Amino acid sequence: MADAGLFIGWGQVVRGREDRALDVFNETVELYGQLQSDGRIESFEVCLLEPHGGELGGFALLRGSEEQMDAVHRDEDFERAMTKASLIVDDLGVVPAALGEGLGRAMSIYQEQIAVVA
Repeated sequence: MADAGLFIGWGQVVRGREDRALDVFNETVELYGQLQSDGRIESFEVCLLEPHGGELGGFALLRGSEEQMDAVHRDEDFERAMTKASLIVDDLGVVPAALGEGLGRAMSIYQEQIAVVA
């Protein structure tokens, strides 16, 4: 069961780059599928958001172990894909996430630090 993830969020497509944005989106989803097929991630999900007045236009959530997420985050193909995407969309961000059993560990650290700060 996945205990870690990578949250990859993006904003609006740079105007005039809409056609290229579709190509980059499809290439990136293909990369995620290959990572899953290769066993380098457990699973992934892509979500497109309706216009809502905020900056977040959509996101992908890659799931796996902490080791898998660390390796993917440093993988050159992943870095190239994120660099290419950053040239097509605004506000691209890649953020490590705690999932499943990883939530317990993250909450334990949080609780410890409440005691330290209080």
